[in-house]
Amino acid sequence: MMRLRSKSPVPHQEDIKPIPAILNVAVACGSMVIALVLLWAASHSTSTITIAVCVVAFSFVGNTIFACLHECVHGMFHTRITINEFFGCICAAFFPTGLSFQRTAHLGHHQRNRTPIEMFDYFGPSESRVLKTIQWYGIISGVYWITVPMCWFVYLVCPFVFRPACRNSKWPEVTEDTGVPAYIRALCSAPPLRARAELLFTIAFQVLLINLLDLTFLGWILCYLAFGLQWSALQYADHAFSPLDVVEGAWDLRVSPIVQAIFLNYHLHLAHHQNPAVPWIHLPRCVDPTRPRPRFLFQYAQMWLGPRPLPQRKE
Repeated sequence: MMRLRSKSPVPHQEDIKPIPAILNVAVACGSMVIALVLLWAASHSTSTITIAVCVVAFSFVGNTIFACLHECVHGMFHTRITINEFFGCICAAFFPTGLSFQRTAHLGHHQRNRTPIEMFDYFGPSESRVLKTIQWYGIISGVYWITVPMCWFVYLVCPFVFRPACRNSKWPEVTEDTGVPAYIRALCSAPPLRARAELLFTIAFQVLLINLLDLTFLGWILCYLAFGLQWSALQYADHAFSPLDVVEGAWDLRVSPIVQAIFLNYHLHLAHHQNPAVPWIHLPRCVDPTRPRPRFLFQYAQMWLGPRPLPQRKE
């Protein structure tokens, strides 16, 4: 039923161009400036409509910054590693998280994708449907984003909590099925000194923004909750109900050209999993036109119907 490895050639590999380093820097800097303006406006405007517009706009531009972080994680943001890591730390601070944490978690995702550890959309005969359902709605409702800063904050201030967890190579099966142990192991595999330094930088960065821009808690939290909802929804919409295969288990989702550009082609997720070393700007060339391409809104809507029973294996 599940193939843990699959080979997929890179379409038109000879046509793939190098990393668009200058464009990436421009996009990252531009999106960060816009994000700061939106945070300030959401905190200082007295118009409910203006605040709502800023919140919605921040939810989009926040995902542009995250897409830049995604490129940094794969080392595809800039040809110079120092610049790649520098922007990775700043983009991560906007999330907020740390570059090393995001790298270990995401690269681990490429290894665990659609395995039982990350198969949240289906529940097997031996799995708890209630637990799967709670976790499922947590993912698509934005709770998933909230757990990320909560987790790294505990790691930073209470590292002793993670030590016994990391030593447990095998957790109870019901816990393993949630993917939490795999995520904790990923965090523990991050370089400890660098990871903590990055997290301290993230905290300092957010505190500096709040003070320099005189942000209100309401304006800040509304923007980030809207971003977290968008981010959480997309993180599994591009995998839900896809083939149970580490590489092929993703979708190239259909969205409007404007949204696809704002998200830096992040919706072309099957193309990315098949070609993880290809920069975002070249992913459209890697899309197989013969493959199904669900619309994002339809995909997200049907996800609200809940997880499904695990399909029976075809003989």
